[in-house]
Amino acid sequence: MSMVAVRRLSAAVSFLAALCFAAPANAAFVQGPQGPAFYTPPAPLPAGAQGDLVSWRATTVNLGAGAPAVRAYNVMYRSTDAKGASKLVTGTVMVPTTGFSGARPIVSYAPGTAGLGPQCAPSKQLAAGGWYEKTNIVAALKKGWAVATTDYAGYTTGDRPTYLDGSSEGRNVLDIVKASAQVPGSGLVANTKVGLWGYSQGGQAVSFAGELKSSYAPAVNLVGVAAGGVPGDFQTTARVLNKAPGASFLLAGVLGLTEQYPELIPLNDLVNSAGQAAIAKGRSQCVFEALNEFSGQDIQPLTKDNLNLEQLMAIPSVKEALDKQKLGTRAIPAPVYQYHGQADEFIPVGQAHTLKKAWCARGVKVKFDLYKSEHIVTQTQAGTYATNWLDTRFKNQAIQSNCNNAATPPSTAVTNAQGDLLFGLDKWPLSGNIYLDRLSSRLTLPAASTFSGLANITTGSLTSPANGIFVPDFNGTINLGIQIGVRVGVQQAAAWKGTSTLDDNGVVRLAGTVPAIVRIKTLRLGIITLGANCRTRFPVQIPYSFEGSVGDIGAGLLTSSRTASIPEFVDCGAYGPLLSSLASAPNNRFTFTQTPPPPVAY
Repeated sequence: MSMVAVRRLSAAVSFLAALCFAAPANAAFVQGPQGPAFYTPPAPLPAGAQGDLVSWRATTVNLGAGAPAVRAYNVMYRSTDAKGASKLVTGTVMVPTTGFSGARPIVSYAPGTAGLGPQCAPSKQLAAGGWYEKTNIVAALKKGWAVATTDYAGYTTGDRPTYLDGSSEGRNVLDIVKASAQVPGSGLVANTKVGLWGYSQGGQAVSFAGELKSSYAPAVNLVGVAAGGVPGDFQTTARVLNKAPGASFLLAGVLGLTEQYPELIPLNDLVNSAGQAAIAKGRSQCVFEALNEFSGQDIQPLTKDNLNLEQLMAIPSVKEALDKQKLGTRAIPAPVYQYHGQADEFIPVGQAHTLKKAWCARGVKVKFDLYKSEHIVTQTQAGTYATNWLDTRFKNQAIQSNCNNAATPPSTAVTNAQGDLLFGLDKWPLSGNIYLDRLSSRLTLPAASTFSGLANITTGSLTSPANGIFVPDFNGTINLGIQIGVRVGVQQAAAWKGTSTLDDNGVVRLAGTVPAIVRIKTLRLGIITLGANCRTRFPVQIPYSFEGSVGDIGAGLLTSSRTASIPEFVDCGAYGPLLSSLASAPNNRFTFTQTPPPPVAY
């Protein structure tokens, strides 16, 4: 047989194998309708087993500029809850249109908190373009991997979400892998390599999926788990959330666990009329709306007998439900990349590192990375590192483990007496440039530049200390008909204030004005260097503004580009009038980009 014939035969065998995995001859799934009707289970319900596809449809996802082209599908599939009861769950499967060498890996991406309203389901948010985690999804798709994102049980099929019940979430995360490979035309195969990735609620979900995998879904070819911001200990996390900015997560967690364990958490017997009103709101809102609504809420005034959090968690049946959320009691049969924000104000870093040590003690290879940021920013700040780590797993490359590091990282969570929601940027690397309009010259900031600031979302303020923007003196070139070398200094003149908001759609808006003195310290023409020591007579009032998704901040997309007037230069003798006439102008553009610092292994 010729080599050409061998190749054709091999291709035909691969194609038939893919068909067998993706659409078995006895497949009982159906093609679902467009519109909201897709989320209504088909009647009669086709026969099937755990993880089987029930229905599917082609769909579109709005992932923003720069996202690769994908074939996208909504899926409805069979799963089970924490008690083994059958559940129908929906989700989204995205497959890059570009080819992939070999069987394309699947990343089961477990979403973070969406909110409890049915309109908040990730599949609906992805279609509308509003999903705050799409930056991470795009990073995975750019690697050529398929991404399957569950909606979790209860969001779309008429039930209520079992939010923060790890066993239910973990099963949903595993079962969508099998369902994805059954979608006709997806090109995915059932035995392909699988990575699990999630942050916050998603980090809890993939952690439970990893611990359940061997007993629940042994056929899944799991090669790695990337889990960030993991609430491995519900009680410890609850104490941090109560009466704090993240109180909405505690309320939603109580409601989710009540759905899964109504016999253990008799909610209606515990809450008063104020509690009932909070429940109704919590069940109708999406994540950022609830975050703003319930910030600082204490659970005690919502209870009939004025029970505080500790008293509620001490009720034996309630404690039993909470104890079921404890991670680290089983080994994960694959390496783990665990990461956390050192300044996490919602999910304490200490309990996450305790989870790492529990997994290590069970023989799991864990790489734990610590990021300087708080909870929301760390989510996408870690995106590049998580995808690079998953890439090593899909390529069977050697991995690092820091299980021998037992020291617990200290928390640097930014807090104040009021318990406000704060975003702190501590000496983030600052890049950018100053474009001098009349001179058609661009001066690029040096690599050692940094930015520090604090956005108080609760009060709507933005502050930066007197040294919040640090720019070392640097060399550049300006165009005076001939190229003149200059040594430039930019020094923040004073502390500054601005405004900050986080709206119900997860859009952050920052605005302020940075006062800075610009200095021209030397001029160079060929081998001749002349001292100048010029400075602007008054500080340049540099407008600073940013508007974008919370995901853009951690992804290094925190960029401000605005124009400002440069005042006349003084203290430079004969050079002053010339520089003032050329550089002092109203349309000079200042462009700054703050990039999160790299993590530290811990």
